[in-house]
Amino acid sequence: MKWEAKIIKHKGERRIAVLFEKDTDLIARMKQVEGSRWSQTLKAWHLPDTDENRRRFKLPLVADTLPSEEGSTQIEKFKQYLRSKRYSESTIGTYSDALKSFFVFYNSKAIADISNEDVIVYNNEHILKNKLSASYQNQITNAIKLYFKTCRDTKIEVDKIHRPKRAKVLPNVLSKNEVKAILEAHSNVKHKMMLSLIYSCGLRCGELLALQPVHIDSKRNIVLLKNAKGKKDRIAPLSPKILEMLREYYKLFKPTTYLFEGQKPGTSYDSRSLQQVLKQALQKAGISKPVTLHWLRHSYATHLLESGTDLRYIQELLGHNSSKTTEIYTHVSTKSIQQIKSPFDDL
Repeated sequence: MKWEAKIIKHKGERRIAVLFEKDTDLIARMKQVEGSRWSQTLKAWHLPDTDENRRRFKLPLVADTLPSEEGSTQIEKFKQYLRSKRYSESTIGTYSDALKSFFVFYNSKAIADISNEDVIVYNNEHILKNKLSASYQNQITNAIKLYFKTCRDTKIEVDKIHRPKRAKVLPNVLSKNEVKAILEAHSNVKHKMMLSLIYSCGLRCGELLALQPVHIDSKRNIVLLKNAKGKKDRIAPLSPKILEMLREYYKLFKPTTYLFEGQKPGTSYDSRSLQQVLKQALQKAGISKPVTLHWLRHSYATHLLESGTDLRYIQELLGHNSSKTTEIYTHVSTKSIQQIKSPFDDL
């Protein structure tokens, strides 16, 4: 019987997720475990993160997943350093969790004694052995490099820490007909408005949810994105069609603090609820692809490129630091490829 257990964070709580193919005996056993629940979102059973449950599913005990006292102290200092540099709380959480993973692996070793060889051992014995992704390994590398740059008493040579070879992953793009089907799937005005604004301006999920009514400049036909990724402000053009939709939406909902508010007035719409809005739209549109909100942003950029918009303008609209990031859309644009005649047609 094949199953996989892993530690997850579900609704702010640490849980043990157990994934397996549908098996009536195993489901019956899961139901007998105190505190076990089925998650439709995760498509998995999950239960409280206790030592008893960790033993049951052959996971390391809680004590084995904690850094040393020195490691814990250094992680807190690292967090303070990142906050003083004004890193976002999301980045601080990602980097400190990554550093914690490294310190847990070496919780019996003094930090001053950790060397470049230890980083290689960690990559082989933890990252590769547990089949963790190259992107996660890259996060760990970023955290280690940044931490040891600030740590004076160390054997680590930061410049000699190597990064994993990056996989060339193409962005997922929808056709215009698929986008249209998704945006027209909802009759709910707010749901339709949120998805339409993400696509029409190429927004990230967080950028949409941070929007305030004052950020919409209807006279200049622009939306101001404050403190976007990398703490950069930028503007995006608003089409006349989307402006008309926004006016209708504003009349109906009269938002105050945020453009899209949650059930409690003055609070931002929940990101998980927005993901559910997309999921429902996909079901109604009959689209089975594993579409995420970011696919709409990728589709916006690709459709702009295919309609002849200069790559430099697309870079500005998306808020990319490097033109290389934007250039990836040239690999998924079908405008030129479709003009190539296959030799198969001449057979």
